[in-house]
Amino acid sequence: MFVIFLFTSGMAARTKLSYVASMGFWRTKTLAQMSRAEWESLCDGCGRCCLHKLRDDDTGEVEFTNVACRLLNTETARCRDYANRKSRVPDCVKLTPKRLEKVDWLPPSCAYRLLHEGKDLPPWHPLRSGRPETVVDSGASVAGRCIDERHAGPLEHHVTDWPGQMPKPRR
Repeated sequence: MFVIFLFTSGMAARTKLSYVASMGFWRTKTLAQMSRAEWESLCDGCGRCCLHKLRDDDTGEVEFTNVACRLLNTETARCRDYANRKSRVPDCVKLTPKRLEKVDWLPPSCAYRLLHEGKDLPPWHPLRSGRPETVVDSGASVAGRCIDERHAGPLEHHVTDWPGQMPKPRR
């Protein structure tokens, strides 16, 4: 949660600031205008982008699997070596506003995808809820729902729909 204090004498100025602060930086800036910290905070930590995907050579269609990158902790959905992920997993994609134009495999709940498409963050996103556990409560997290690539076997045996759908709350 972001709190901004401004000492001013005008009610209109306070009202305007309160309105802008309540909007959230993701509503007032483009992805390209965001600072690195703002950009990184958009990631809700769900881990869906860290699941392997299969692309049909003939149709180009993307299928999701429940197989996680070897660096993803399958119980917490957190990268074990985020700072060095690109050097340890060369296929890992470092998202940027420019690269986002070409990526077609982000899950529909991904904040980067949603904002790129002109949509808002979902209510369970930590920037809106103020609580990281809402990602798990919403059903968005892969924590406990995926398998490490070192134990999976053929990816074709792990094709599933849920990573490519909007989350459904866990019961």
